[in-house]
Parts: sequence; structure tokens; C-alpha cells
Amino acid sequence: MTDVTSSAAVPVAVCQFAPTDSRAANLDRIAALTAQAAARGAKLVVFPEYSSYFVNPMDATLAQNAQSLDGEFVAALTALAADYGVVIVAGLVENGSDDTHVHNTVVAVRGDGILGAYRKQHLYDAFGQKESDWIEAGELTTSTFEVAGIRFGLMTCYDLRFPEVARGLVDAGADVLVVPAEWVRGPLKEHHWTTLLAARAIENTTYVLAADHPAPIGVGHSQIVDPQGVVLAGVGSEEGMAVSVVERSVIERVRAVNPSLQMRRYAVRPR
Repeated sequence: MTDVTSSAAVPVAVCQFAPTDSRAANLDRIAALTAQAAARGAKLVVFPEYSSYFVNPMDATLAQNAQSLDGEFVAALTALAADYGVVIVAGLVENGSDDTHVHNTVVAVRGDGILGAYRKQHLYDAFGQKESDWIEAGELTTSTFEVAGIRFGLMTCYDLRFPEVARGLVDAGADVLVVPAEWVRGPLKEHHWTTLLAARAIENTTYVLAADHPAPIGVGHSQIVDPQGVVLAGVGSEEGMAVSVVERSVIERVRAVNPSLQMRRYAVRPR
């Protein structure tokens, strides 16, 4: 196993691909993209929401293909992480509390196991969709993990529209927001996606790593955004990969010039 870098700079990749109803095919695609990302120097590789299994429209097969955090999907990610010396973040359909609902979960793994897991809190009951028919919301909590002295915080897709989620992660120490998504296409949706990614970066003076599904279902445009809202690397609407580096010195420099986190007068409290 190759060691993850110990410097205060982490090369990262966001991988845009279209998960399907074939769990084996999804893992094969993740393996191929992880190999490509590692070959390009990435030490953290981010995949979209629902990477383990996805159908559109959603149906009862979600529950039939749900897994536990110690199931085959997470085990396969952990093995890949060990093989390539990387940390992998990906969305999975996790077993819920009953036979009909599942958790929309994001997991971060290294070669020696799980670093963090997050269950989506804000369900996509909007724009004519109703995710809550099949998904149960996670508890109000934050999930962060550290790589090479930089702390990463997990959130998912529709959570992006709720700035308090990102602010809660920053309060928990996050330097980088990681956003696996399936941002559904529609009027102005691409504009909303890219605008909100930049906004979360700017208002929190953090990096944002966002991995979406490609067209025709997702808007695509997976991006790596710096703490001033500048897109360092991105993908169009088709399958692809973007690679860049997140650096602690950049975060510190931006926060010295723009100390907005220190100046705020309101705290975030769950309700």
C-alpha cells in the first residue's frame, strides 16, 4: 500500500460518471476511474451520489440493493483505496430502518477502513421529485475526516441549498466541503448548481469538491472550487474527471484577507 501524502497539500480528483442498476458495473467503473485518478497523482478521489446503485425514476429496487457499511460496496472501495494509496469518497444506498426505505449515504474510506460516513439530511422533495418516498433522512450531525493535515467535510446534493449544512461542517473544522451529487437536470438547474458551489466556497472560505452524474439525468459540471469561488478544474456535461490540489496555505491566505468566519455574529443550531 502506498502512503497518502503527509504534506499540507492534497491532490484531489472529482470523477463524473453515471451509476446504473448494475452494482458490478458500477464498481468496475469506479475501479477504472480510481486507477486513472491515481495515475494523475490524486490522493483523494470523489465519486457521485448513488455510486453503488441508481435507477431513474426511483423504485423499490433501491431497498433490494441497499447494503450495510460493512457490505461488499464499502469493502470494494476499501480494497481499491489500499491498492492505489488513496482516499475514496462515494455515495451508496445503505440499509434503512424498514424494508421500503434506505439511507442515501456518503462514505469516505482509506485502505485501512472507513474514515467517515454521512447520511443525507435534506431529501429532494422539490422540482417535481419526492426522494422521501424511498429515502429516510439522516440525523442532524456532521461528518469530517482528515488527510495530510487538511480536514474534509461530507454533504450531499440537495444539502447544497442549505448553507447551514456547510457552515456546520466548517464549525466542525472542515477546510474542504465534499459534495457527491445527482443534481437533476431542468430549467436553470445548471446555473443553480454552479452558483451554489461557488457561494458555499466563498462564504466559508473553503475549497469545494463536487462530483455529479453526467447528462442526460444530471447536469454534470463536476468542479473543484477554491476558497474564493474560482473553479480550478471542472468537467462538462459528459463523463470525465477533474484534478487539482487543495492547499492549506491557500486557505490560510484567503482567511487572513477575508476573515468573515471570525466576524460572523450568528451560530448555526439544528431545529
